[in-house]
Amino acid sequence: MAEENSKQDKDPLAQVRTDINRIDEQIQDLLNQRAACALRVADIKVQSKEAGENLPMYRPEREATMLREIAERNEGPMPDDAMQRLFREIISACLALQQEQKIAYLGPAGTYTQTAALKHFGRSVNVVPLSTIDEIFREVSVGAANFGVVPIENSTEGIVTHTLDTFLDSDLKICGEVVMRIHHNLISSAKDLSSIKTVYAHQQGLAQCREWLNSHLPHVDRVIVSSNGEAVRIAQNDASFAAIAGESAAEIYGLPILETNIEDMSNNTTRFLIIGPAHAGSTGNDKTSILVSARNKPGALFELLKPLAMNEREMTRIESRPSKTTAWEYVFFLDVLGHVDDAPLARSLRALEDEAALFKVLGSYPRAVLDA
Repeated sequence: MAEENSKQDKDPLAQVRTDINRIDEQIQDLLNQRAACALRVADIKVQSKEAGENLPMYRPEREATMLREIAERNEGPMPDDAMQRLFREIISACLALQQEQKIAYLGPAGTYTQTAALKHFGRSVNVVPLSTIDEIFREVSVGAANFGVVPIENSTEGIVTHTLDTFLDSDLKICGEVVMRIHHNLISSAKDLSSIKTVYAHQQGLAQCREWLNSHLPHVDRVIVSSNGEAVRIAQNDASFAAIAGESAAEIYGLPILETNIEDMSNNTTRFLIIGPAHAGSTGNDKTSILVSARNKPGALFELLKPLAMNEREMTRIESRPSKTTAWEYVFFLDVLGHVDDAPLARSLRALEDEAALFKVLGSYPRAVLDA
């Protein structure tokens, strides 16, 4: 033993590795202690359910608060976002011990929506690809999935109207959001760009890479498909095919990336919504989405929005969509900072509801933080 200690004294790298091994053992022990606490939480919630009190296994507001506090108390040298990603996976693994979480997303495998689902819930959930946004809403509504993840808007191409329209007839709530930088790649087994004859992509992927394609592949056929994951799946079939998709799709389908970051706008960003049976509790940094329609009278929209202005509530988005019930009548989707349980916003919403022909709170949920 004395000889081994002597060697470590002479070899500083060996001493550091010994310290790392010791710390890893401590981390492993603490992780299992945390997992044991998670199982105790599950037992308490099961007992509460048997007593008639239904406590959800997953609390999005608690998770969001925990991750924010992790960043606030982090002193480095590990960056805040890296520390949050590690704890996201710890939380995900512990939640999986309590109850399997089934998450429906817009598939197939390899889409940006799948990436958003894993970013929000961690990799210990069961992610299930579905073909359409309608299917995702339906699976969550009937309880076949715990939550769903759907795209809602892109910074360059605008709103995903199908998602908005589906909320008109759904009782599901928005309980979270994910905001993600979108980096498109050209994926193909072709040896070089000159070998490519056809590019497959979702219509938004093609639109977001239009200038790059015009410059580098001006004479190549462009084919719209249902998703970027589907594009890569098709590109497997022929070396003259290429797909526009994310890095995860290339990994899943085993195709090389020929060109990276081909999006025209470097700040290309997509927002996704988490849908579930109830909105989240308040965290102090929240957003509320509502659906309203105005009465048919002059100045109706102004009167709708006035309660928000009077109470100094910040509105971050307004979108209009046809009501689909009467010609030339519209509903408005609003995003407002705050939570329905916050007194100032609650006061504003009561006044707005009195003025509106149709009023529906789609959900209150923690505001997302954009990763670089």
